[in-house]
Amino acid sequence: MGTKTQPQQAKENERRIRANDKEFNLQYKYHNNYIKTSKYSVFTFLPFNLLEQFQRLANFYFLCLLVLQLIPAISSLTPVTTAIPLIGVLTLTAVKDAYDDIQRHLSDSQVNNRKSKTLRNGKLVDAKWSEVQVGDVIRLDNNQFVAADILLLTTSEPNGLCFIETAELDGETNLKAKQCLTETIELGDHHDALWNFNGEILCERPNNLLNKFDGTLIWRNQRFALDNEKILLRGCVLRNTQWCYGVVVFAGVDTKLMQNSGKTQFKSTGVDRLLNFIIIGIVLFLVSICALFAVGCAIWEGLIGQHFQAYLPWEHIIPKDYIPTGATVIGLLVFFSYAIVLNTVVPISLYVSVEVIRFIQSFLINWDEEMYYARTNTYAKARTTTLNEELGQIQYIFSDKTGTLTQNIMTFNKCSINGRTYGDVIDLRTGEPIEVTEALQCVDFSANPHHESDFRWYDRTLLDAVRSDEEHSHVFFRLLALCHTVMAETVEGKLEYQAQSPDEAALVAAARNFGFVFRSRTPNSITIEVMGRMEEYELLNILDFNNVRKRMSVILRRGDSVVLYCKGADNVIYDRLHGGQEDLKARTQDHLNKFAGEGLRTLVLAERRLTEQYYKEWRTRQQEAALSMDSREERLNEIYEEIESDMQLVGVTAIEDKLQDGVPKAIANLQSAGIKIWVLTGDKQETAINIGYSCQLLSDELADVFIVDGNSVEEVEKQLRQFKESIKIYNRFRPGGTEALYNSDSNMDPLSVTMTQTSVFMHESSTPPTPPPPPAISVVTFRWDDKNKDNKGGPDSAECNDLFGDEKRSLDGGAASIVIDENTGFALVVNGHSLVHCLSPELEIKFLDIASQCKAVICCRVTPLQKALVVELIKRAKNAVTLAIGDGANDVSMIKAAHIGVGISGQEGLQAVLSSDYAIAQFRYLERLLLVHGRWSYYRMCKFLRYFFYKNFAFTLCHCWYSLFCGFSAQTVFDPMFISVYNLFYTSLPVLSLGIFEQDVSDKNSVEYPRLYTPGLKSELFNIREFIYSVLHGAFTSLVLFLIPYGVYKDGVSHNGYILSDHMTLGAVVATILIVDNTAQISLYTSYWTVVNHITIWGSLVWYFVLDYFYNYVIGGPYVGSLTQAIKDLTFWMTMLITVMVLVAPVLAYKYYLLDVHPSLSDKIRQKSLKKIHSRASSDVRRTPSSRRGRRSVRSGYAFAHQEGFGRLITSGKIMHKMPQDFAFPLGLGTKKTQALHNNLTSADQTKASNSSGHHMGNNNNTNQRHNQNQNHSSMADISAEGRVNGADAGGSGGTEDLSPRAPCQDLDTINL
Repeated sequence: MGTKTQPQQAKENERRIRANDKEFNLQYKYHNNYIKTSKYSVFTFLPFNLLEQFQRLANFYFLCLLVLQLIPAISSLTPVTTAIPLIGVLTLTAVKDAYDDIQRHLSDSQVNNRKSKTLRNGKLVDAKWSEVQVGDVIRLDNNQFVAADILLLTTSEPNGLCFIETAELDGETNLKAKQCLTETIELGDHHDALWNFNGEILCERPNNLLNKFDGTLIWRNQRFALDNEKILLRGCVLRNTQWCYGVVVFAGVDTKLMQNSGKTQFKSTGVDRLLNFIIIGIVLFLVSICALFAVGCAIWEGLIGQHFQAYLPWEHIIPKDYIPTGATVIGLLVFFSYAIVLNTVVPISLYVSVEVIRFIQSFLINWDEEMYYARTNTYAKARTTTLNEELGQIQYIFSDKTGTLTQNIMTFNKCSINGRTYGDVIDLRTGEPIEVTEALQCVDFSANPHHESDFRWYDRTLLDAVRSDEEHSHVFFRLLALCHTVMAETVEGKLEYQAQSPDEAALVAAARNFGFVFRSRTPNSITIEVMGRMEEYELLNILDFNNVRKRMSVILRRGDSVVLYCKGADNVIYDRLHGGQEDLKARTQDHLNKFAGEGLRTLVLAERRLTEQYYKEWRTRQQEAALSMDSREERLNEIYEEIESDMQLVGVTAIEDKLQDGVPKAIANLQSAGIKIWVLTGDKQETAINIGYSCQLLSDELADVFIVDGNSVEEVEKQLRQFKESIKIYNRFRPGGTEALYNSDSNMDPLSVTMTQTSVFMHESSTPPTPPPPPAISVVTFRWDDKNKDNKGGPDSAECNDLFGDEKRSLDGGAASIVIDENTGFALVVNGHSLVHCLSPELEIKFLDIASQCKAVICCRVTPLQKALVVELIKRAKNAVTLAIGDGANDVSMIKAAHIGVGISGQEGLQAVLSSDYAIAQFRYLERLLLVHGRWSYYRMCKFLRYFFYKNFAFTLCHCWYSLFCGFSAQTVFDPMFISVYNLFYTSLPVLSLGIFEQDVSDKNSVEYPRLYTPGLKSELFNIREFIYSVLHGAFTSLVLFLIPYGVYKDGVSHNGYILSDHMTLGAVVATILIVDNTAQISLYTSYWTVVNHITIWGSLVWYFVLDYFYNYVIGGPYVGSLTQAIKDLTFWMTMLITVMVLVAPVLAYKYYLLDVHPSLSDKIRQKSLKKIHSRASSDVRRTPSSRRGRRSVRSGYAFAHQEGFGRLITSGKIMHKMPQDFAFPLGLGTKKTQALHNNLTSADQTKASNSSGHHMGNNNNTNQRHNQNQNHSSMADISAEGRVNGADAGGSGGTEDLSPRAPCQDLDTINL
């Protein structure tokens, strides 16, 4: 049996595809490339939408009420009172859902109707993306999105290479190289050959692993292994490649992009969830009241009612033979009657009003001119209308980096050359640097024919130094023009660069604008143009960059001089400089600290002049090490370390990874509001940390930055344990808090509390650990607890220490409060491979415990699915409200997973926007979206709900008090028509205006005082306690409303002798006083008056009298004349005045008590606005980001987005368009052309290098001790030529003198050494 199930099991675990064979592939029923995110079709909309709506408890509850009202025996109200609002709610919601789904249909159609060139019957035709099938051969052109996951067959580049940008998948903008099988390169772009290609692909089933692919190609009776390097994924963009062809392996929902997208989740707000809980409680309360009244009715009927059947006859369905049975049946019917009468406690108009408020709030977001981005003509857009108030309760923000915080633009910002810094513009009057803005005039580079019009540089002194032939500046820019892996090409007569990383592009572009123009390269030469003169260098070696080496070098020959140029991380290069340049190193280190403090990405440049003899000897040893079978990696490391030593410091480059405008300020304000910000990015660790400092998410004042980079569960657990101990030590030595500070006898000035950095927790030394000394940190933290009456403490999920001091004293102009540096604390950086273990069940609690105590968390090298898992962990473990923001397809999964998803629009890819709840053009608009619109929406919704429940309990409970006087008969105190239209016509518009236009402070103050946001974090404005207050207030109002008029009109007689104690008069009077009281209460409740508020509030009062008159006199209602007669008597007016005063006086007293004794922050801000005091609030309430200029940092500013491998592609010739015979320095041939070139390197340097060569050789043993492990090498191809020559000469010593030590056009990666 086992042998029979093996093939079946293999078939289930593999995917079999045959190229250009539609019938063969159809039998497996693979998904096509059609993408569907919509929920309904024309035919399924009505039934599915109604089914979905009636799954909501409230809608089902009102449907049951409607059914009960259709039974005449138990209903005292017409079914219309429930039917019309229910139909209105269902219709409104259906229209909104239809609109949202139409938008999804349009976005789906936009994607599915993109064109892709597909091979059909030997011809290339334009097909829609949705028509692409598994097995189709498709063509991609440069800068085109990949339509599906394809196996690369052939490309326009040599050796089957192509380059892709994967920003939509992992957020990285640096290019990645892919290479097809050498056996399929021959297919070229010949359509006949491609159509006849019938290879069969066996591969893994669809999965979400972006960096893994296992498969086999069976073609021409041969089997070829397939891996991830031969696969192009949907969402990638083809770059720097004219065309390529591939066969579709995964399509549609099977693609790795869609597998990482995650499932669309139903999202509801915290207010919604609380409302559902409250509704359940109200229904239980309603059932209890109805049961109580049913029992009361049965008792009353059994004792009293049975004797009055002549006046109050029982229904014919009531058994009259046995009184207890009849009374019980009546009580049972009255139970349902009261359920109908009292249903207005939770009227369906509540849901109508909530939907209307949210709908209009969404338009207010869409119309906000402050969130309009003119450059792309993009407004903010609320793509959902159900989550607005959740924006006011965000506790965690999860942000992507690339394209979200940054612009994907690298600019050459500053530099240091020979100990002198350039890039700052100095004010000649004050000697202080001038802040660089768009208004500042930049340096004119137009004299350079190769300058770039968009290059901006403001320091004239550097250009003057270059033009005056200053030696050090020439060496600096010559190094930038030569030490790189950039490719140059001429497009429409203009020189353009193709860089593997934006860092290299920025550096080479800077050299170009300053007159050192990189023109072209071959596998063994580089040509540059220096101030109009052409210089050609022989490229001897590229010692490529990787994450371990953190540097790259090139070895060049020009004439008789050989030079090594190197650039890399500051700590790596500084360790490899020769002695005697301490002063230069110190000055340059100061500049490095300055650049790092400004958030710039730094690289240190160095050079070393080599003698020909030394280079040849080193070359021989390098070849021997590369050919050795034992410890090849270690030996090559030693060889590279040897030549990359004793270098001369040239200078430092400082590149700005341009943040989007306003990012640091937005992050600072959001953090001040108590929101925690996590950055989840696919970028490498150094780049992510650098951006963290640049946007001030990280700062130099942090006590420590923890880095989790373990490769196993044990390593990660050990690191987490160490970090937890560090936090304990930190907490042990810091001051005890506010009491320790204020109760001390010291007269220390609170403003003198300072923060100094400590590195006591950095365990980098290999010496045995010793107990750490107390850290040199003075920290004062404040946490609101039960002792603080203004804030009763919030849920742990907010997790924000309030570091703002005493806002009352600061705002009132009293004693200055303590200024606390919010940056003090910890930050956590987690690598993707370590995050896998951190998210495992055994470590997630420890990880979360440490992350919760950190000011900021950065997760780098994470996959899209890992982003979603991190969000889900916080949602589940911390019960926190989360927001995810991103701009690419790699952010879709976390956008869907978070409570709120925000997409950055206006970027190249729109996948994030299409999956988001809100779309904005820039990250800085998130500040306004949350602190203004989010806070207002939450504030308005909470105020609306509190007032709504108040007015409805005040209205409904009047029936309960009346029941005590009507034998629990379910008779209503009000006119049935008044009950029907009370929420619809009389009180709906004022409370809607409150929910739409209300604001406690202006939008400007909302941003300036981010602490205003904190009540939303703790759900302080609407919770169970606030709901109970509203209910008790409503119950008190209803009691006063009923008892005062009842006491006045019971047995009352007017001055004309008319009897006032009739039911209809009492009902009309109570209803009128209720409307007047509602008007008075909402007038007191409204803080921000608009024309609409005035019209709706006072208009509703007038509208009540107009509608009452129309209904009773025109239509002929049963209460005709009741109110008219009542208002003619002074008794009515005095009763109304007394009742309203009794109801309003406690509210006014409590309101002024809070304002005077316990004012909120918004109360204080309003008071200051009324007094027209424009003084700036102290920093305990308002937080502004510190200036970037003038800061010093002791950390490394190194960050380089480059990846290993391009040096190997260059030296092997694979990346070149030219054939070997066209190269300036033919591969493996003589170098006679170099003799005609002028030597730019001074003879004195040559002599010095020659004299010191023996010294270099003598120091090899020392330099060899410094080497990095696990290095990947880029110049292994340099070995082949020597090996071949040695073999041919059979040990001759002079055979290599006239031959270039370059490899033939063959990559040694393909040779089994």
